[in-house]
Amino acid sequence: MPDMSCTPDGLSQLEIRLKQDLSWLDLPAKDWVIGHKVETQPMLDVAIIGAGMAGMAAAAALRLLGIKVVLFDRAPNGFEGPWATTARMETLRSPKQLTGPALGLPALTFRAWFEAQFGALAWDSLDKIPRLQWMDYLRWYRRVLDLDVRNKHAIRDVIPIKSGHVQLQLDTPDGPQVMHARRVIIASGRDGLGGPFVPDFARNLPKQYWAHSSEPIGIAFYKNKRIGVIGAGASAMDSAATALEAGATSVDLLIRRQDMPRINKGKGAGNPGLTHGHIDLPDTWKWRIRHYINSQQVPAPRGSTLRVSKFSNARFNFGCPIEQIAIKNDHIHIVTPRSEFEVDFVIFSTGFRINWQARPEYARIAPFVRAWKDRFEPNPREYDQELMDSPDLGAIFELQEKSANACPGLESIHCFCYPAALTHGTISGDIPAISDGAKRLAQGIASSLYREDVEQYYERITKFDEPELLGDEWIAADRPSTV
Repeated sequence: MPDMSCTPDGLSQLEIRLKQDLSWLDLPAKDWVIGHKVETQPMLDVAIIGAGMAGMAAAAALRLLGIKVVLFDRAPNGFEGPWATTARMETLRSPKQLTGPALGLPALTFRAWFEAQFGALAWDSLDKIPRLQWMDYLRWYRRVLDLDVRNKHAIRDVIPIKSGHVQLQLDTPDGPQVMHARRVIIASGRDGLGGPFVPDFARNLPKQYWAHSSEPIGIAFYKNKRIGVIGAGASAMDSAATALEAGATSVDLLIRRQDMPRINKGKGAGNPGLTHGHIDLPDTWKWRIRHYINSQQVPAPRGSTLRVSKFSNARFNFGCPIEQIAIKNDHIHIVTPRSEFEVDFVIFSTGFRINWQARPEYARIAPFVRAWKDRFEPNPREYDQELMDSPDLGAIFELQEKSANACPGLESIHCFCYPAALTHGTISGDIPAISDGAKRLAQGIASSLYREDVEQYYERITKFDEPELLGDEWIAADRPSTV
């Protein structure tokens, strides 16, 4: 581990540097958006649902363009996103040098934040970014940019309005509230448009016998229990390691495949050409690329896998799809083609599914949102349920209607979370290109807000009367005499 002794005043000096950088760039831009009202209530320019990394990156990009933003998050201050709550990995999976949500500002990067406190030598010896340290960085990001985050604000209903804005109904610490926004951005993470996926057979088990890997489980719970983990991805390894470290009697990983995937094809796909060019690809190419990466599956990180295998009571069981599962004598009896298992508790590390209906706040708009399956038919060999369910988004991540004029105002809602990947590429949910996605979103919203009120902006131009010349800069020549 690198030396984590802090450098006195390092962070305050970095904040001075960031302030100077912004001043040199003349950022943020002055407020320019014409205010709108609903009756007497001022309308928000942009509201963002979710104040994790993606939501804050989008908010920061919009603020730099002079657009006011309010973020709503149901979590307490400092616990937005999974990092300090349900995530179980020791470190991030992304390489440490990726600049994440820094928006091209060197002083806003994790590296600058880290080196300001611990020095360059500590950075050089750092392997991957510790998960909780990443959360500390995001807390600093929020503070240093002075983002307007309203914590413990849960969205209860999202209602597009025919005039082109969106009504939000919220549960807040001060009771129910209703707000209106010209644009709404959904930035609520991997499960933002649905929830955890569990096989149908899990739902037949009493809930006290199982959990999804995204659910919080107290450390003390695992002690002296036999744990079964369904899956072999990163979250499966993190769940298994956490149970083993907490004193589980044993952990059986039940893995459908005959072997683990070895190569992260998504990592091989990453380059500026794809980041900026995916949006312009023909639909068949978008589908082919995303389906191939999905079908190959992302392997668990080497470090996460070694974290499990160092325990002698961890067992990797390949070729073990679940055939039967039932409760017998207060234990879980699992039948697979290779063997039968008896465990005390099962963790399903089976990912997430897009399902608008599973989110009550989106139930009103769910029937009208156009998905790829509503207009695209893939090659049968490339069938992919995740891609079929993915929202078919516009150029600035906006939702589109299945049928014209069926839900006016729907286009004022933007999807800036992982399900946008099929339309836009992976620029809205993962660290590598989150700044590129945030800039694309912010610039598009700035353009749409200006276009919407262009007559009033034109009037501003015609009424602009700040003189450039005062009239004393020259002396007019006398009229020349006639020759």
